[in-house]
Amino acid sequence: MNHEGRNYLIHNRMTTISNYKCIRICQNRTCRKQGAADVLAAFEALSIPGVKIMASGCLGQCGNGPMVLVLPDAVWYSGVLASSVPLIVAQHLLDGRKEGRSERGKE
Repeated sequence: MNHEGRNYLIHNRMTTISNYKCIRICQNRTCRKQGAADVLAAFEALSIPGVKIMASGCLGQCGNGPMVLVLPDAVWYSGVLASSVPLIVAQHLLDGRKEGRSERGKE
């Protein structure tokens, strides 16, 4: 493979990596008591192209959970309810509105 071909492959891989998103949902004790397993299941139930859904250990926000972290945007959502997952996906991932927020108490 020539130099130009390698640069093309590297550029395409970097573009893919920069467009890749990962959603981490805390599954540590406090968040699980607050419904994090349901939040994880709600994200996993949706088919979101180019987004990896991951159960996570403690995200260091105990008491604010369930916590969701969207990477590489570094946007946090606290107090997330399973019923809020479609809205987070629609607004953040599909519409590009990166506005982390607290959901607890909005039921």
